[in-house]
Amino acid sequence: MTLGAVVLCGGQSRRMGQPKAWLPFGPERMLQRVVRLVREAVGPVVVVAAPGQECPPLPDSVTLVRDPVSNRGPLQGLAAGLAALPDAADLAFASATDVPFLLPAWIDRLHELIEDHDLALPFGDGYHHPLAALYRRATVLPAIEALLRDDRLRPVFLREAVRTRVVKAEELRAADPDLRTLRNLNTPEEYLQALRDAGFGPVR
Repeated sequence: MTLGAVVLCGGQSRRMGQPKAWLPFGPERMLQRVVRLVREAVGPVVVVAAPGQECPPLPDSVTLVRDPVSNRGPLQGLAAGLAALPDAADLAFASATDVPFLLPAWIDRLHELIEDHDLALPFGDGYHHPLAALYRRATVLPAIEALLRDDRLRPVFLREAVRTRVVKAEELRAADPDLRTLRNLNTPEEYLQALRDAGFGPVR
């Protein structure tokens, strides 16, 4: 069983005020860091960018694809990424680009928990987290494609359309005690705090 990953970086970053993929985080850019962390737990990785979006340099083994349509939300990007993974990757972790504290052990734990389900979907702080989840490509990709055809773009529709294992946060604390994987950065203030927490000084 081969485990792959899809990293979505085509969001508009309105609140951040600049592209999140290019934010410096120590010696790397944000997207580079997230891809590196994901690759510690999976094989093939696909990065999904918006049409015309520039991305920081990535390893040659990482596939870069484009959203075929702009501004249709994460399901569109997830479909593009799942379709671009090799056939051998029957399970795929989905991530955003603004999660610099992602732990590879989180992915390993979801792999243990998905069993015969199509989606292992974390739930914490009152929210489901579809961009910290594990998907079974063979069933999820056609389900997403059907939803997109019907303009049903919200991730909740996918959760209802496939066999979903909702994973409570407490089940993931063994892998990530502080649930740092779920910490995403949406504002300049959150970004600066993350730099401090990681031991990096503010960008000058």
